[in-house]
Amino acid sequence: MKNINLFIVAFFSFAFLSAQNTNRVFKSAVKQGLDLKIEVNDGYYIIKPYSSKIIETTFVPKGEYLKSQSHAVVAKPYGSYFEMADNGDVVILKTKGLHVNIKKSPFQISYYYKDDFIISEKEGYAKNDSLETIQFNLNKDETLYGGGARALGMNRRGNRLQLYNRAHYGYETHSELMNYTMPIVVSSKQYMLHFDNAPIGFLDLDSKGDNTLIYETISGRKTYQVIVGDSWMDMIDNYTDLTGKQPMLPRWALGNFSSRFGYHSQEEVEMTIEKFKDEKIPVDAIILDLYWFGKELKGTMGNLEVFRDSFPDFEGMVKRLNDKGVKTITITEPFILTTSKKWDEAEFMKALAKDSIGKPATYDFYFGNTGIIDFYNSSGEYWFKSIYKDLIKKGVAGIWGDLGEPEVLPSWVNFTKGSADEIHNIYGHDWAKLVYEASKEEQPNTRPFILMRAGYSGSQRYGMVPWSGDVNRTWGGLQSQPEIALQMGMQGLAYMHSDLGGFAGDNLDDELYVRWLQYGVFNPIFRPHAQEDVPSEPIFRSEKAKALAKEAIELRYKLLPYNYNLVYENSQLGKPLMRPLFFEEPNNEDLFDYSKTYLWGNDILVSPVLEEEITEQEVYFPKDNIWFDFYTDEKINGGQTKTVELKENSIPTYIRAGAFIPNAKVFQTTEAYEDTVYKIDYYHDASVLSSSRQIYSDDGKSANAMADEHFEILNFEMNSKGNVLEFEISDDIGKNFNPKSRTFYLTIHGLEKKPKRITVGKYSAFDWSETSKTATIPIEKKSGETTLITVKLKR
Repeated sequence: MKNINLFIVAFFSFAFLSAQNTNRVFKSAVKQGLDLKIEVNDGYYIIKPYSSKIIETTFVPKGEYLKSQSHAVVAKPYGSYFEMADNGDVVILKTKGLHVNIKKSPFQISYYYKDDFIISEKEGYAKNDSLETIQFNLNKDETLYGGGARALGMNRRGNRLQLYNRAHYGYETHSELMNYTMPIVVSSKQYMLHFDNAPIGFLDLDSKGDNTLIYETISGRKTYQVIVGDSWMDMIDNYTDLTGKQPMLPRWALGNFSSRFGYHSQEEVEMTIEKFKDEKIPVDAIILDLYWFGKELKGTMGNLEVFRDSFPDFEGMVKRLNDKGVKTITITEPFILTTSKKWDEAEFMKALAKDSIGKPATYDFYFGNTGIIDFYNSSGEYWFKSIYKDLIKKGVAGIWGDLGEPEVLPSWVNFTKGSADEIHNIYGHDWAKLVYEASKEEQPNTRPFILMRAGYSGSQRYGMVPWSGDVNRTWGGLQSQPEIALQMGMQGLAYMHSDLGGFAGDNLDDELYVRWLQYGVFNPIFRPHAQEDVPSEPIFRSEKAKALAKEAIELRYKLLPYNYNLVYENSQLGKPLMRPLFFEEPNNEDLFDYSKTYLWGNDILVSPVLEEEITEQEVYFPKDNIWFDFYTDEKINGGQTKTVELKENSIPTYIRAGAFIPNAKVFQTTEAYEDTVYKIDYYHDASVLSSSRQIYSDDGKSANAMADEHFEILNFEMNSKGNVLEFEISDDIGKNFNPKSRTFYLTIHGLEKKPKRITVGKYSAFDWSETSKTATIPIEKKSGETTLITVKLKR
């Protein structure tokens, strides 16, 4: 009772924020199984806890019915316990974490987490002539993120964001509307609001400056979820529990991609990959743009079958590439031109969206006169899936879904499950689902690779890898990329990346190209791509640009075991691969709008070079840490902004003290990757008394490696006791994993003097570098055994 009384005091202290719709009258509150039903004069609310950190609220206006289908949510509320109390003026729904207060008069819904106020409805649900809205009160000091992919600066407060996926060709530092919008608001107060409704609309993030957040939509569900967490990572973990975790990508997806718009022939494809091999530049995949199904840019979209004039032995080509460790990825689009080979077939199979009189809807856009696939009916779904299954049978390893906003979709077009405006924002999401299912049906134990530029909340669960669209090939285009990727990672889409080097325009700028690729080393996907007037592949650039790009690509491959562990962490906990610095310092308001430096995983701090011809730049180093320069081992104290000198062949990169960073040898493709020999770099500082890290390993391709216990986790620990460092290496082995004995070369950085003694079991041997002040210890480790390393330092 004490807690509830404290609650009520807290609630009334926030009543001044503005009461809800004054015409809304409370009638009753009833607990119905796993829900709380609140009846009011103009409808009713269903409040549903999914957990102690996720609560869903739905309003059903009088005369409407409860629409239960969600395109985003996959979690079930089973077993979510809550208490209900009616204290006369206030009804309280209380879980072990989140609480909901429903004030009866004037009617008001407010949310608390562990007795701290989170947010409250302002006017709540209302309807005007064209839009239905839900209004909330905001704290005047909140920074707001979300809304999908935009280029607006990290803080999106003050904007009214349209929720309508639309391509922005050639954007640079400012783009209010892009390919991938989402009805999500993330607050610096560490909560999320997810509006669980597909039709188009707007997110008004206090555009009038009156501390009001408004969700606006043309129709659909009046449902939202409040998601909280005890940390930023916990909140994202909870959100991705609600909407689905991203399956692990295949290991090869972390390698270098050869991609352009586009390769015109089989000969050109094989020549390109052979040149990568000749130049000894690693490459793992090649992407075929639209010329694989037609010779011309216009008039052929929708053919969706191999153009044999240019690719006479497509299947043989794919096999030869695969034998070299290089995967083939093919582009597809959802548009079937009336001039394409598949038009009659698509019409016969009833696979096309309709006009108002039931005929296939056709309209003009850049590529020709077109219809669009309606995979919301069983016939269209079957037909489109068969296209992908046929490609998989030909050996294709990945699917590129382009123009999936959809790029052009008039409002008058009708689909089996709704109008164009009702399905517009979920079309890419449901398309990804179709490709994912087709891949799993054809190859159930192989991880799909699905590259798409538009989707919806929860698209990550279908393995979607999004990219940031047709960015301009300029410094302005590069400057917006960290913000876009960081924002999307916070919203569950951890693999957002860009066309490295930039896509749009024929700007041949080697410095820009190299800096973009150096940034790409610390991106989820490393995929240079561009219009063909200026080559995107390093093998076709100047000798200097090629050499610098090769160095960046080799670093990408050296970091493969570290990066693959990030893939594992994301699949299990929803952790973004790229992380803003306010994750480290959640109360540092100076970092709320900061994206120029970010964390790659937990331990690598990256500051990309985003301006031309500069020789130095400022870097902020998160506090309560010591940071090592990755290239020089210089130690830098956290909690400061420091001007650092720039190098031509790298971008500023730093390692957290206490980190274990695994390194692999450079190889031509990830098919040659062997994790039996590891170089492990440990970054020592006396301020770190204990440290532990894990490295996940499996075969890199099996879809069910975790469930089948076909994996291994290597554990690294360090404990400092006076002038003695004790290291321990152990492993957790899945019962169906083939155990491996390994050789580790543990290099300790940050030492001031040569260690007095280092022992590994009964042996004592290490190499000391007086120049770098590092000790390297060879370690032979048998699977299943724990290896102890003792390092006695000189005082």
